[in-house]
Amino acid sequence: MLVVAIVAAGLAGPLKAREAAAQTVSVTTDIQHDVSPPLRTMVEAYRSEAPRPARIMPLHRLPLPSGGLEQDGALQSGPTTSLDAPIIMNFDGLGVNTSGFKPASTPPDTTGAVGATQYVQWVNTSLTVFNKSTGAMVMSQVDGNALWLGFGGGCEARNDGDPIAQYDKVAGRWVLSQFTDASPYLECVAVSTTSDATGTYYRYAFAMGSNFADYPHMGVWPDGYYFSFNMFNGNTLLGGRACAFNRSAMLTGATATSECFDDPKLFGAVPSDWDGATAPPTGSSNYFITYGSNLLNIWSLHADFTTPANARLTGPAALSVDSFTPACKEVEPKPIKHHDTDPDDSPGCVPQSGVSMKLDEISDRMMYRAAYRNFGDHEALVATHTVARAIKGKKAIGAALRWYEIRALSTTPAVYQQGTYAPDTKWRWMGSIGMDSAGNIGIGYSLSGAGLHPNVAYTGRTPDDLAGTMESEEIIMDGGGSQRGTERWGDYSALSIDPSDDCTFWYTTEYIPETAKAASWQTRIASFKFSNCTATSPY
Repeated sequence: MLVVAIVAAGLAGPLKAREAAAQTVSVTTDIQHDVSPPLRTMVEAYRSEAPRPARIMPLHRLPLPSGGLEQDGALQSGPTTSLDAPIIMNFDGLGVNTSGFKPASTPPDTTGAVGATQYVQWVNTSLTVFNKSTGAMVMSQVDGNALWLGFGGGCEARNDGDPIAQYDKVAGRWVLSQFTDASPYLECVAVSTTSDATGTYYRYAFAMGSNFADYPHMGVWPDGYYFSFNMFNGNTLLGGRACAFNRSAMLTGATATSECFDDPKLFGAVPSDWDGATAPPTGSSNYFITYGSNLLNIWSLHADFTTPANARLTGPAALSVDSFTPACKEVEPKPIKHHDTDPDDSPGCVPQSGVSMKLDEISDRMMYRAAYRNFGDHEALVATHTVARAIKGKKAIGAALRWYEIRALSTTPAVYQQGTYAPDTKWRWMGSIGMDSAGNIGIGYSLSGAGLHPNVAYTGRTPDDLAGTMESEEIIMDGGGSQRGTERWGDYSALSIDPSDDCTFWYTTEYIPETAKAASWQTRIASFKFSNCTATSPY
């Protein structure tokens, strides 16, 4: 491993905030890479071990910003107009309704992405491929580490989850990843050789060092696949890590390097993820987004795979935003506990119908993705996280979706618009956001309440809507039951943009078909499109 100490170069505007701080880049080469047989044949050859007992995946919680409870300064308490984005496709993903499949872990950490002809879904420890036109499964579900069959090492031996499924639209390739959560800690990344997700992959294992690289999230950028991690030594939070993996090398199956920075304040971040045919300005850094006390923090990671000493992490640029309080925050918070199977050790506060179990709102971090688009005359990045709907006395009430559109990323970043979507007293959380080629914004999320089983819902807005507002809400799937046994819900969901028209939003998350004692989740996959978006094939 090469470690290079550098001093961050000055950048324009507020990104000068930490320009004098010394940064250290860790440069590593993949510890192993190869090209796989077709995934469809590995699925046939793969033989899963005996059925595993259901496992509650551990959550490493993050500290909330200090300070008191504040009323929301960007609250939207009702819709502005009817949502003009009807559902197109709507079908079940993996879950208890899938023949031959039994959930082996909770929560599913549902991730998925849409490609040229397929939809890939990965639910923590299992993945599959669907025909996006019909919703039919075109490859039997399989343990995620089947991707690394014959690869050896931890990537093949372990199936620990926290996956991300992405589609590199410009390259027409799938990028699939998951971690190993025991030493030696690895990030396992597979890049397809074609647009067929059932075909062959360039496979990589990257060493993450002696500490656990938790909650990986990925963004596609012209020069790299950028990852954020929360770094832990046991249950002790060390901070965040921002990495760039060499995209051009990984698209050809060549030896690839990673350039990583650790910072104690970078936890809870998500990297920017590029949509649209127009690339970011030449040489543009990737942006990592976190939130603070009435702040958005923007970090800039510039990778240089030719001269690693030129790589730098700069920031954060602190952008003031309208006041908010993270959902379920307490005036005198209890010590953070890192729990696995004990439902009594529960931070959950989201109610659901018919059961006493409350669900975890995950308001301690940004939600995935931070979606970037270059319109030519301006750049835009949209992001979201979960906040309280209101404050009553010393108590945060409800859960709502705070969202942002940020512009002028490469000059002086500024919040162009923001809002907190809470059109009624129901609880909304676990959002995922994106923007189409017409500038419409879509958000998919979970919806629950005291008299409501968790639903799958979505909303959105057009550029003609009043700034900071969303249109009405539509339901993708009515939940038929509530979750029991654990408060864990989601950890994340996934909204992506169809590369075939650059207009259609695809969203996937979980719901409960029927209240049961055991792991009983089901996932849903749906697409929707605004009528004002003209279909193009930019890739």
